[in-house]
Amino acid sequence: MKVAENAVVSFHYRLYDEERNLIDDTRDGAPLPYLHGHANIIAGLEQAMAGHEAGETLRLRVPPQLGYGLYDEDKVRTLEPSFFDGLGKVEVGMSCQLEDDEGNMELAEVIEIDDEGVTVDSNHPYAGRTLDFEVEIVEVRAATDAELAKGRIDPA
Repeated sequence: MKVAENAVVSFHYRLYDEERNLIDDTRDGAPLPYLHGHANIIAGLEQAMAGHEAGETLRLRVPPQLGYGLYDEDKVRTLEPSFFDGLGKVEVGMSCQLEDDEGNMELAEVIEIDDEGVTVDSNHPYAGRTLDFEVEIVEVRAATDAELAKGRIDPA
């Protein structure tokens, strides 16, 4: 069966940054499953797998626009320290959940603490980066009715 809309695809990947440093690898665990055609993974990866079959290996480069988006300076902001009252000690590198201007929740990382406040960045860690993938398609199967109704698969 070929990778196509409404197929459940399980795959392993190795992800490298622009300097070919390994930044993520699924080969020590179970393959990652997703429902193809439902935007469950980044667009560039999903597009590249279309039409391929289990057992195939792909190497691809995903630009930011088809990955985690361009880096957005507006997602870096400085908050008053009082915003973090009740959360314990605030440290660089810690994650926090914020509400954006449209009322959506987003994950942010504390990147700086100084006299002006606490600076957080809610860009995805890979935003603005070109990503190099090595992908092995492990399995392709038809989705169940329940998976199609949800638009995703339930993790095992």
